[in-house]
Amino acid sequence: MPAIESYPSVEALLDAVNPAKPVYCIYPHVYKETAEQFLQDFPGRVLYAIKACSEPAIVEIFVDTGIRHFDCASLAEIEIVKSISNETTCYFMVPVRIRGEARIAQSKFGVRHFLIDHESGIEQLKSEVDVSNTIIFARMAVHHPAATWDLSTKFGAPASDIPGLLTAIAETGAEPALAFNVGSSVTDPAAYRDSIESAAGILESVPMDIRLVDVGGGYPRSYPDFEMPPLNEYFDSIRDTSAKLPLADNGEILGEPGRAMAGPGLSAVSEVLQRKDDKLYLNDGMHGIFWELRYIGHSEFPCRTFRGNKRLDGNLMPFTLFGPTCDSADVLPSRIQLPDDIRPGDYLEFGRLGAYSLTGRSDFNGCYSDHIVMIDDPEQFPPGHHRYRN
Repeated sequence: MPAIESYPSVEALLDAVNPAKPVYCIYPHVYKETAEQFLQDFPGRVLYAIKACSEPAIVEIFVDTGIRHFDCASLAEIEIVKSISNETTCYFMVPVRIRGEARIAQSKFGVRHFLIDHESGIEQLKSEVDVSNTIIFARMAVHHPAATWDLSTKFGAPASDIPGLLTAIAETGAEPALAFNVGSSVTDPAAYRDSIESAAGILESVPMDIRLVDVGGGYPRSYPDFEMPPLNEYFDSIRDTSAKLPLADNGEILGEPGRAMAGPGLSAVSEVLQRKDDKLYLNDGMHGIFWELRYIGHSEFPCRTFRGNKRLDGNLMPFTLFGPTCDSADVLPSRIQLPDDIRPGDYLEFGRLGAYSLTGRSDFNGCYSDHIVMIDDPEQFPPGHHRYRN
């Protein structure tokens, strides 16, 4: 993996580079902290959902911290993980795959964990992999109003179909397992309790012992307009309710954190290109690093301002922020409080931007940056880190 330039602080970056394009700053000690929290406190096996941020430098930090299991949705994601470490286990946890990718995943990378949510998926897997050497999860649809996004509207079989799917998986010679996904940015830990209780009812009705239950992702992070409960409340809900699952003696819970691990450790440094009264035009926008803000959920990120290589404070006023493209919809959804004397050439650093940012930015209108750096002083933190510890 190519070396990434490092700076002790954002101030040092701005002093050395004065960047004309956006710069994305990895705080490795923050990512180490988030991985350690899951490894120590989550009541089961931790699978990092690489879709949240597949930047190899960040994945490498997680591997170095002890993350060895990865929730992948494509061969490309598996290849990223395996290029960093062969001492990892990749799980191909999507029920619809590009033709031929399951075959390559098993033959080249030794992938043994797959997922289906319909009986037709069993035959598709059998056409590509040796199912006798696999663990196949049946994904159950679950719904809860606490999910910011319901992830069972696209994938997941009705609960009534799960016993038949588990039986059909067992008949192929594969090991059957159960999976579900409560949703994205789940606002109430009780959602996991309710879903696990539903799973318990299913497992009590099947004639085989189930060893693995994947309770999915959805563990949230807080943002300025989106305060969430502490992660340990989610872990406690999962731990307490999972004790009621009728699992095999060597049974285990799996979880797929994405945002909760990826979010806190990345910031974006963006230059102010123009000011028109209370409107600011930036060199990054909704087609770039902020693309996730077009969806339901939080609508802003914590932010701080720099003039040259110094912090800019002072009286605040609300601003509307526009991106650099010619698209009139390239405007951030919330007005942001910033110093009232901000001007072109100043920089904004937005924090908690690690999840669903680098993986989704585009080069629309030719506006794109791949300038990624490390901020390696462990005493430095991205905006909002101390305020929004969850």
